[in-house]
Amino acid sequence: MIVRQFLQWSQNAAPSQRAEAARALAQTYLYADLDDAQKREADIALTGLLDDPSPLVRRALAEAFASALDAPHHIVLALADDQSDIAAIVLGRSPLLSDAELIDCAAVGDDVAQSAVALRPNLAAPVAAALAEVGGREALISLAVNAAADLPEFSARRMIERFGDDGELREALLSRRDLPASLRADLVAATAQALTAFVMQCGWLSGERAQRVAREAREKAQVIVAAQAEREENGPQRLARHLRASGQLTAGLVLRALLSGNLSLFEATLSELSGQSPGRVAGHLRVADGAGFAALYRKAQLPASLFPAFRAALNARAGCGADFEPGAPALSRAMIAQVREACAGVNGGDLDKLMAVLRRLDAEAAREEARALAPLLAQADEAELVLCEAEGDAAAIDGDGDWAPGFGLRGAFDPQAEAPAVEIFDRAERFDPDAVAIRFEGQGAPMRAREIVIDFAALEAELAA
Repeated sequence: MIVRQFLQWSQNAAPSQRAEAARALAQTYLYADLDDAQKREADIALTGLLDDPSPLVRRALAEAFASALDAPHHIVLALADDQSDIAAIVLGRSPLLSDAELIDCAAVGDDVAQSAVALRPNLAAPVAAALAEVGGREALISLAVNAAADLPEFSARRMIERFGDDGELREALLSRRDLPASLRADLVAATAQALTAFVMQCGWLSGERAQRVAREAREKAQVIVAAQAEREENGPQRLARHLRASGQLTAGLVLRALLSGNLSLFEATLSELSGQSPGRVAGHLRVADGAGFAALYRKAQLPASLFPAFRAALNARAGCGADFEPGAPALSRAMIAQVREACAGVNGGDLDKLMAVLRRLDAEAAREEARALAPLLAQADEAELVLCEAEGDAAAIDGDGDWAPGFGLRGAFDPQAEAPAVEIFDRAERFDPDAVAIRFEGQGAPMRAREIVIDFAALEAELAA
């Protein structure tokens, strides 16, 4: 009886009033203790509201039924096919919609509806795969940032194929912790391709120059990816196989990785190209000067001209393998110097191109080293040394770090410290006559006088070196 009265009243009510009444009727259907007849009437009334001309009424129904397990399935499905702002409410939350229904709604929906599906918690792999095939750019970005979505590897690769030139999508995919190294390599290649096209379109670099810069940047990033692949099960082998299939596995990339301290990619490459097991390859690499490594290298069909460089790099790595610092891999100037020296000794003119490559790698390593060290040298709190004239053989600094009368060599002084952070001698007779001495006094009670020796001749020789 109440439902019939509601239907009669709703014919002349304002849209906002009908929306409030629809929400109340939906909540009554879900939570009130109705008998079968009353529930049937309420179901009919709610179904009739799907044809209401005002979107306010249908939105009220969507908000009431979005998360309900006891909502009428046919009403929820009808709301999922409504205009996008209404459909997104139930597409993003309703537990009643099956994977097949979600796939169908995503296929015919716009970006808003697709994004709502993509952001669903615990999104199933079939739905994610369907979105990867038919979803728009915004929907794929939403899918990539949904950490709870079960995104298959082939679907992520399909997303890169479709929108790899979009920087936001690449960034969203890279934010996924479960992204395998092979996909990160594809993202690196897509980024390099997009940047190359942009630079050439702007006319900033010639085509050949842009291609080389992009190739070097891509190889540098892929070395980092190869280092991260070591954390995955059979990660280096899978990465080498994928790089080979996609045409990205080059001798230059493997040489760069080896000169950056990464041996796993070289091992995986030789295993992939030669068909030998990783264990057997690792055994040959332990003796780079042996005939086994030479035979393995020939079987892998790597360029013969690069063999001296790889052999020298393996020997150099064995000598300085413990010197590589943890973190992102970087080119080792010490290894490059040893490889250049070894190649120069056997170069009869046929290794000139290789020597040029090694010089470019050394220049790149030098720039990276300078970028890392320059900010440390420029820090304001570093010790500042200024040579001044001295009265006698010492000058005093009080507890506040200010100069007392006298002149000498000024250095960074922490009055809280027990002693200056430099080499200290307790005996004045150990002074060099040409050195400059400084006498410090601590904060509060004066410290026992201590002298600092600066050997300017040694300092000048070190700076020259």
